Amino acid sequence: MVDAAIRDITGGERPDAIGHRVVHGGDRFSSPVRVTQTVMDDIQELVEFAPLHNAASATCMRAAAARWPRTPQVAVFDTAFHRTIPDHASRYAVPDELHTKYGIKRYGFHGISVEMACRHTGTYLGVRRRLECGGGAPWQWRLGYRRTGGPQRRHVHGHDPLEGLVMGTRSGDLDPSIVTLLQRRGLGPDEIDELLNHRAGLLGLAGSADMRAIQDAARQGDTRAILASDMAAYRLAKYIAAYNMVVGGAAALILTGGIGEHSSRFRSQVVSRLGPLGLFVDEARNRSAETGVRVISTDASAFPVLVVPSDEERAIAEATAAVVLSDESAIRCVNEE
Repeated sequence: MVDAAIRDITGGERPDAIGHRVVHGGDRFSSPVRVTQTVMDDIQELVEFAPLHNAASATCMRAAAARWPRTPQVAVFDTAFHRTIPDHASRYAVPDELHTKYGIKRYGFHGISVEMACRHTGTYLGVRRRLECGGGAPWQWRLGYRRTGGPQRRHVHGHDPLEGLVMGTRSGDLDPSIVTLLQRRGLGPDEIDELLNHRAGLLGLAGSADMRAIQDAARQGDTRAILASDMAAYRLAKYIAAYNMVVGGAAALILTGGIGEHSSRFRSQVVSRLGPLGLFVDEARNRSAETGVRVISTDASAFPVLVVPSDEERAIAEATAAVVLSDESAIRCVNEE
């Protein structure tokens, strides 16, 4: 089955290069890198930082190396985009040895998609050099912000992707005392990890991790679905308002990914809470079938609210090509010398 799927994608031909999205690069990786055995080992060691993702990435790399041993592979890291976030925003108020010994801090995720969304938005608004992303929000939302005396990058994720917004199966922000309470009630670390990563979030609230199903159920009066949708919209609006202050004023609010692109109802739920920021949704624009980058806010809004199609695969492909071509260029230079 896997072989058939690969043949469908490649047409039976050997790929020129293979790019991998890697969720967590820790402090070891600040940019895309050529995959080597050492890189695969490092990614595997970071599994505890992103248990749902990094192990799968390492497995895919090993499988690709076994199938196409001479094909270059490149690892592109979600965390790399957020590496410039200052310590006062990334550190937790815990004893310093927890940071130095265990690497405990906020890393930020979804950076690949965030960077591409900001690039598209900057082109659309004509502020290519002034626009940066202010939040690699989970659950397929992005926040775009203006530079004020330098890059202003913030994110809602924490040490791993669990912190932040209400997600499909993840709890998002949680009082840490709840974890210790569950431990006292007899749950072990693996059970708590599984609970908060796989059985919480929208799934835990409404019985489904699919926002489309939740929105349909909410329209029919399902109280669990209404609660899940309201909680998700409230949490997101709260973060947007907070980050607008943190970065010194927004140039744009970018909504992207599956929900951001396709759920006009949820977009309206979120933006309708942002009146104090001077943001108001234009429902005709919001419900339009128009595709591509588009504005859904009123002309009177303080700054534009945009829907930007997600293009993560293109971002990974471009990064992969850049690394491979750079390596080939370096080899040619050495040979010419």
